[in-house]
Amino acid sequence: MRQARRSLDTHQREAHAQALALRLRRHPLLLRSKRIGFYIPVQGEMNPWPLIDALVKLRKDVFLPVLLPFNCNRLWFAPYTPEVEMAPNRFGIPEPDVHPCSMLRPIALDVVLTPLVAFDANANRLGMGGGYYDRTFAFLRRRGCWNRPHLVGLAYEFQRTSKLTPSPWDVPLAMVATESSLYIRKG
Repeated sequence: MRQARRSLDTHQREAHAQALALRLRRHPLLLRSKRIGFYIPVQGEMNPWPLIDALVKLRKDVFLPVLLPFNCNRLWFAPYTPEVEMAPNRFGIPEPDVHPCSMLRPIALDVVLTPLVAFDANANRLGMGGGYYDRTFAFLRRRGCWNRPHLVGLAYEFQRTSKLTPSPWDVPLAMVATESSLYIRKG
């Protein structure tokens, strides 16, 4: 799947990202939400920037993940605007270079859009293997009735696989969005 993502040319990536943005920018979950977390795409991941641009025009607050070394390899989320300075983290991925007091804990977000390597029709996610999203959002597995933030995977349609068996530590997604479909978790 990673190789297939990387093999897309620039035109294909842009076309898929635009189609995804058209599909999601007016989705009720995003329209109801104010604070939305995104990611910086790496290694051919679905590009969320067209969706970010569309939601900023709708006055949504956009946040990007930040690795904090003193927080047990969990993510916090920093506010993003086009004026924010970016700096590479220890993996070389750009992050907003903001004061830690302006960052949000994950529980303060309404929706978080996540990257993935593969998914199935029930919105089970296979991540990159670092466990950052599962550790960061582990509190969602312990919630009974309140399940914010809603986690939404972003992927290319070709990343769908027949069936993934979640591990006990996997945090379920509410849905997965691709350039052509939405896959909503059942049950």
